[in-house]
Amino acid sequence: MFPVWRYHPFFTDQPAQTLQAEREHRHHAVIEQVIADSKASALAHLPSAHFNANAAWLTLWAMTCNLLRATGAQASAFHARATTATIRTHLVHVPARIARSARRITLHLPHNWPWQHAWTHLFSTAHGPAD
Repeated sequence: MFPVWRYHPFFTDQPAQTLQAEREHRHHAVIEQVIADSKASALAHLPSAHFNANAAWLTLWAMTCNLLRATGAQASAFHARATTATIRTHLVHVPARIARSARRITLHLPHNWPWQHAWTHLFSTAHGPAD
């Protein structure tokens, strides 16, 4: 109906200005996505009957979430906004074969792999120039 403009009405009882209320609403939606993503991963194991187990799962989740978010941000614009499950599927669970020859390790990525460009960009960014 409207190919250029998309209108999304919202109702609020906040006394804030419209742009500030919309910014707060969008920020709240991002936080809800992070919570939903975390509940679908490591925080699904909570609560446990043991306090130390809860602390361990929470610590592992925080480290993993931060590392995956940084990985996604370095890999591509798509992965910067993707969930951690998508980042794990596309960039961590790599369908590759490792070969060793003449004291060098070679990683053979599959042909026509859709995430090869993002993965090689991430690898070259993290690895840096060869000495």
